[in-house]
Amino acid sequence: METSELKLQLKKQIIEFLNLTDLTPEDIKDDAELFGEGLGLDSIDSLELIVLLNREYGITIKDPKEGRKVLIDVNTMADYIQQHRTK
Repeated sequence: METSELKLQLKKQIIEFLNLTDLTPEDIKDDAELFGEGLGLDSIDSLELIVLLNREYGITIKDPKEGRKVLIDVNTMADYIQQHRTK
């Protein structure tokens, strides 16, 4: 899968998994922070994103430090998925 296709799919999954029905994939910039000033996600959302990575891509993140490095923005998530996916 091409990186641009993966990023679009990931945006759609973030919207679906986190029930962000007021957003469209176009509303989420690839380099916008997912937490804080960006999308404003919280710690519960981070758990949901970790479940998403596991369910959809076969990626298990157990170390919170690793999670913080992966869940920065769509770009970092897509890069991580491409390097570590098992599905």
